Amino acid sequence: MRERQRAEIVRNLLAERGFLSIADIMAATGVSAASARRDAGRLADAGLADRVHGGVQAIGDAFSKAMTQKPLATRSFDASRAINIEAKRAIARRAVEMCAAGDVIVINGGTTTFQMSDFLRHTRLKILTNSYPLAEFLIHETQNRVALPGGEVYRDQQLIVAPFDDDAIQHYSARLMFMSAISIGPLGVIEGDPLIARAEAKLLKRADRLVVLADASKFAARGSLVVCPLSRVSALITDSRAPPEALAMLAEAGVQTIVVEPEEHSTEAA
Repeated sequence: MRERQRAEIVRNLLAERGFLSIADIMAATGVSAASARRDAGRLADAGLADRVHGGVQAIGDAFSKAMTQKPLATRSFDASRAINIEAKRAIARRAVEMCAAGDVIVINGGTTTFQMSDFLRHTRLKILTNSYPLAEFLIHETQNRVALPGGEVYRDQQLIVAPFDDDAIQHYSARLMFMSAISIGPLGVIEGDPLIARAEAKLLKRADRLVVLADASKFAARGSLVVCPLSRVSALITDSRAPPEALAMLAEAGVQTIVVEPEEHSTEAA
């Protein structure tokens, strides 16, 4: 885990709890005791916390001002929702067709995966998702069982993001995970924000197979954080506007690629 990403996790965790022991930092980030003590020292040096025996204590006013929730480094859910909607719906429909009755699946938060909601109306699945609009729809409009991870709600992206590992999803086991992302490239599935990338990597650990949902616009280079390499992708569903070089890249990586036809008119990606 990169230092910047680790620092963000530790700061968020301290904001929630007010006190962090060295053991808490080790558990949340997977680092050694020496590295955890350095992380605690950086919080103290920044004037956000006081060193106390065994850990750090948040400094009230200074820490509260510094820890006002910052927007995630991705486009908001509402801004992205109507982009390429016909392609996203065709991709989502095909994704749901891959599910069998009684399946346990994971669906990450995103506007393409959200389009699965309509096609899940009559399924009977157990679904873990960090998308609270998808969870709300599934709870009120379907008979699927729904599980949510613990964490902080990010309103713009409509995601639930936990900065630590010891939450309920560590006991979850799924056959499939359906994931959308900011982009797909030779290095793998790409995200633009470290908290989102970490949350998706955690969800991915709970699934046997990964199915990526990516309309043609997702093959443009953007984002900088690799969630997983292409070798982890079992299948990718895209639309017929995907560039030939992208399809060739996927074939070379051994990714099963499913191409669907979007409906007639799609809003162009911003």
